[in-house]
Amino acid sequence: MASGFANIAKIPELRRRLLFTLALLAVYRIGVFVTTPGVDRNVMKRIVATSGGSFLGLFNMFSGGALEQLSIFALGIMPYVSASIILQLLSVVFKPLEELRKEGESGQKKINQYTRYGTVILAFLQAFGIALYLEGLNDTSQWGSVVADPGWGFRLLTMVSLTTGTSFIMWLGEQITERGIGNGISLIIFAGIVADLPDGLFMTASQVGIGEVTPIGLLMVGVIVVGIIAIISWFERAQRRIPIQYAKRMVGRKMFGGQSSHLPLRVNSAGVIPPIFASSLLMFPTQLANLNIPGMENLQTVLIPGDWRYDTIFVLLVIFFAYFYTAVTFQPVDVAENLKKQGAFIPGIRPGKQTADFIDRVLSRITFGGAVYMALVCVVPTILQQQFKVPFYFGGTSIMIVVGVALDTVNQIESHLITRHYEGLTGAKGPRIRGRRAAT
Repeated sequence: MASGFANIAKIPELRRRLLFTLALLAVYRIGVFVTTPGVDRNVMKRIVATSGGSFLGLFNMFSGGALEQLSIFALGIMPYVSASIILQLLSVVFKPLEELRKEGESGQKKINQYTRYGTVILAFLQAFGIALYLEGLNDTSQWGSVVADPGWGFRLLTMVSLTTGTSFIMWLGEQITERGIGNGISLIIFAGIVADLPDGLFMTASQVGIGEVTPIGLLMVGVIVVGIIAIISWFERAQRRIPIQYAKRMVGRKMFGGQSSHLPLRVNSAGVIPPIFASSLLMFPTQLANLNIPGMENLQTVLIPGDWRYDTIFVLLVIFFAYFYTAVTFQPVDVAENLKKQGAFIPGIRPGKQTADFIDRVLSRITFGGAVYMALVCVVPTILQQQFKVPFYFGGTSIMIVVGVALDTVNQIESHLITRHYEGLTGAKGPRIRGRRAAT
């Protein structure tokens, strides 16, 4: 891999894509420090710092620290994620959206447009809730007033500022996906989490210096982090390979076909989407409580990060979204139809419906394993942190997102390198070179 990264500078297109991605991420990080008018971010920093592992801390993590800065990016990319969840759920039960999804690229463009509209609407509502929440902190904060001049003027200005900020982040993510490297939305969340890493390291070092953290505790943290990263790396690259046989056929006087290959099915086909979706969905009750919607305050007191009820619902949501997102992105019927058209078949399985059923059955089994792995990785570190007082500043969800996004980005870079290397040596025609993956 080191030699591969050394070759990045030799490929102009790949170099431009990487520089473009880094430049837009830098713009995002600079925007985090642009404060919303009419607020005191120093007071908000103290409030978030004392919130611990509560909703505020989780929301601040996904916004890349923008909440404690009371930035125009305080809502982060979560309204876009929420709008995506709503549109994907509706595409299963709402016939017109389902038909759009089946239209291919043109239909997906329309769905993306609807997602943008939904993002703006959700951001506008959530920004109103944030404005009310900030005004409410004036009465409860022991460090002073967060809002200098409460009222409708402040609320409207906050709604416009935060909605504009979220729309700009959404645009940055789409530009990175289209013209850069990796998934732009995931990379923005990745950048926000990684930005807190130096603070966590310095805080740990200071605690070790004053004796609050023992060397054994620090060693335990290191073992946990290395173990989680190793588990994530293994599962993210693991796949089940279904053998594929191509039928022989005569073309003129020559016999073609008869080769054998395999159909790779990833253990975790959904990637980091399930924990992101689950976390976003569990933030909704608090956001609705800020809008004074009846019943949401009681639900908010139950859904506290670290509480067993929160963890249980989070695990169930991760498993649900793992199956749901896999079903949306991978269609066994289409795969079976394509295999049939290519004259390929699975040994011992009849082409057509039986092949689709077989692929669906195998995919359902390995997806369950992938879903359980994601749920455990996201929840276990938090439980260890609370039960054994381990100084672990980044939850399993954060590590899952960081490692998963990093692996996906590295795979895309590797694909560019392999493609360029292949074209430079053998020309445009020939067998496709496949990336390396671990088989299970």
